[in-house]
Amino acid sequence: MDTPAPSDADLLAQVAAGDERALRELVERHWAWLQLRLRRRTPDDELAASALQDTFVAVWRSAGRYRGDGDVGAWLWGIAIRQLVSRLRARGGPRPVSALTAAALSPAVRSAEDELLLAVEHGDVGDALRGLSPELRQAIQATVVDGLTTREAARLLGVPVGTVKSRVRTAKARMRAQLLAGAANDGTAMEGWA
Repeated sequence: MDTPAPSDADLLAQVAAGDERALRELVERHWAWLQLRLRRRTPDDELAASALQDTFVAVWRSAGRYRGDGDVGAWLWGIAIRQLVSRLRARGGPRPVSALTAAALSPAVRSAEDELLLAVEHGDVGDALRGLSPELRQAIQATVVDGLTTREAARLLGVPVGTVKSRVRTAKARMRAQLLAGAANDGTAMEGWA
């Protein structure tokens, strides 16, 4: 009888105990989707690859810090996005995914999330997002695009929870105003946004 594969949480516990095979298993399970999500956040493949590699170095060093109160994938994504954000901050902020990078993902590989993110990035919402200051844009990306809680976003961005909430509220108001102004100029209605 086959033994069931260990859960991600079990693997993390084994990694915390120094088991390199458990780390390899985590890498095999999570590398591809983490890589795709990081590449959606930057057109620089080297930057994404570096952030991903350092993610698993951080997992090796800090697996014992996983409290077990959430999904391991979410915990890994939190580490990966922090790695990427620190690199982007050193470069002067996030840059949108290029059309070339988006086109490289064939329709068969793209998920519904990929399609939505591409539509948002290259549409009016993307323009409104790019019009925000880096601080406001990072707060919106962390909470809305990456789905982090305000507490997780605060840890990621190195600011208090109240600051994240304030930035998100301000960013939404500014984006709403820009979208409404654009709709008024185009003569289109934006029901539900007012």
